[in-house]
Amino acid sequence: MKLSLTSLRSKIFLSMIGLVFLASIMILVVTIMQYKEEAEDYHKKRLLRKETAVKVHINSILENTSFEVKTDKLKYIFKSNGSTRGLSSISELSRIHKMPINIYDLKGNLIVSSLWHFKEKNDSIKHLPAYIIKKIDESPDKRYIIKHESPDGEYQSSFSYIYNRQFKPIAILNLPYLADSTFYKKELEEFLKNLGLIYLLMLLIAIVLSYFLSRYITKSLNTVNDILKKISFSKENQKIIIKNPNEEISQLIETYNSMVDKLEESAKKLAQTEREEAWRNMARQVAHEIKNPLTPMRLSIQSFQMTFDPDDPGIKSKFDEFAQMLIEQIDIMSRIASAFSDFARMPQANLEKGNLVPVIKNALKLYDPEQVRFVSSDDEILFNFDKNQIQRVIGNLVKNALQSVPDDREPDILVSVRQTADKIFISVTDNGSGIAPEHQSRIFEPKFTTKNSGMGLGLAIVKKIVENHNGKIYFNSDKEMGTTFIIEFDK
Repeated sequence: MKLSLTSLRSKIFLSMIGLVFLASIMILVVTIMQYKEEAEDYHKKRLLRKETAVKVHINSILENTSFEVKTDKLKYIFKSNGSTRGLSSISELSRIHKMPINIYDLKGNLIVSSLWHFKEKNDSIKHLPAYIIKKIDESPDKRYIIKHESPDGEYQSSFSYIYNRQFKPIAILNLPYLADSTFYKKELEEFLKNLGLIYLLMLLIAIVLSYFLSRYITKSLNTVNDILKKISFSKENQKIIIKNPNEEISQLIETYNSMVDKLEESAKKLAQTEREEAWRNMARQVAHEIKNPLTPMRLSIQSFQMTFDPDDPGIKSKFDEFAQMLIEQIDIMSRIASAFSDFARMPQANLEKGNLVPVIKNALKLYDPEQVRFVSSDDEILFNFDKNQIQRVIGNLVKNALQSVPDDREPDILVSVRQTADKIFISVTDNGSGIAPEHQSRIFEPKFTTKNSGMGLGLAIVKKIVENHNGKIYFNSDKEMGTTFIIEFDK
């Protein structure tokens, strides 16, 4: 399956996979947090139950002891000697409640501990830190719990007051409690293992579903896209017909089909308008070009009519001069008509394979070889072309090049042809005054010219001939330095 990361299909596919993956991560995190909270809550309640049971037992001992219930008497009440097996023994209390028990005075000094020889093994708990006593005093229920990690697991130590019969604190009870979470961890591991298998299966199902779902959603869009690519003003556009599209695609298709109808109507109106405008422009241009020779003809006829004298001995020479002028102006009008006719009815190129080099040489024989030079990369450059049209192209370009050279400068025109593995290039370079930047975008437009004479059809005809040969023409021009026209053909 080949998908672009920016395509709608890939976004739908990746979004569904991402959603399943994100959901699995979130459930995993929530599950771990939930198990952890449950374990903490369990151990917290268990510690509280044990603490309550120990305190009840301690209060029972204090109620039945023969010693005065004071802080300094507690070490006698709760005997720490390992050989003592009485019910008041701190070791017996620890054995009954199955947890270590430490008792401190109100200043934090250790009075008695259930751990045999504990004082010799660890001096770190002989004295409670001052902040623990402060925390107990500040607590509403006079109880404080600290947590710390050890190699054996997580420890919770509770600190609370032991009261006498008058409910005055006489000591601090410390119960170190190892929070054994082995059971919860095993349960969590088992649950996560099962959850992982379920989500792996869900991920595979999501991949398959998202693939077919994204394909179904984008199939109609691809059909619409393929038809949209073919839309054109120049031909009849195909309407979209899709079986059982969804609501959104159906609306899109209806909008497109409506647009096709409007587009065809607009294209017909535009084509008609363009044809009418083209004929109007052509008519204006023809009228303008014909008026140019008609004006001097009219003036000449009027002048000849006013000065005509049949008895004038030089009347024949004057008549011949007058007739010659009329013939010249008529020839100009004929050339104008021929030029417009050629542009309007440019014949299709009659392509035949031949050597381009001698054809270009023949086209340049009409020009002074000192002004127009020719170079070729090869003696033979084979190409499918229309001989007459290519000669016309070269002639028009060279003529324009010569006309672009100012009167104070000797023309130096270079015509060159070269070939590569798959291209043929013909260039015409002049040393003229160049093409002004504001004129460069219009240089190939019909009837556009910067000269005082001419109809502006030469370069338009050149461009049309080149395009008939499936080529292209472009130019590079520097002000006052000259211009190079380049024709590029594919072999």
